[in-house]
Parts: sequence; C-alpha cells; structure tokens
Amino acid sequence: MMLLRVAARTELISLLALLANLATVHVPWIPTLLGPLHGCAYLLVIGATVAATHRTRARLLAVVPGIGGLLALRSIRLDQLRAKNLHV
Repeated sequence: MMLLRVAARTELISLLALLANLATVHVPWIPTLLGPLHGCAYLLVIGATVAATHRTRARLLAVVPGIGGLLALRSIRLDQLRAKNLHV
C-alpha cells in the first residue's frame, strides 16, 4: 500500500508540473526529466494496484491518468473498511 500511495502522489504531482510547464514557460528540460518519471509512476500505480487487490473497480480506476492511483487507493481503503464492518 505504501508503494501505491507514493506512486500515486508522484504521478499526480509530475503530471501537474508537466501541464503547468506546458501552459506557461515551456522550459525544454522539464518534460525531459518529468516525462519519464510520470510514465514510470503511472505504470507503477497500475502494477501496485494489480498486486494489492483483485477488485475490478480499483484496477480500472488505476488506469485513469493523473488521479487514477489516488482513486484506486481510495477504493481499496473503502473495500477494507467495508470488510472490517461486516466481520465485526
């Protein structure tokens, strides 16, 4: 879960930085550095979600670029809370 949390935040922050650079000054070295970081974080989010849960909903949410990792993480946490409440 920690890996998914870090990867999801990295994916979102790197995407926001890329979009901010594109909308403002467009410094050429920023996408050179942040593009691969964002791509790796995106793939890591998908892989970590597949490893963390078997739920189709969370796996589909992980594929959404940018915020998919955070949405998948939230879905996994809600499933865990529901499971705890059913077993109490």
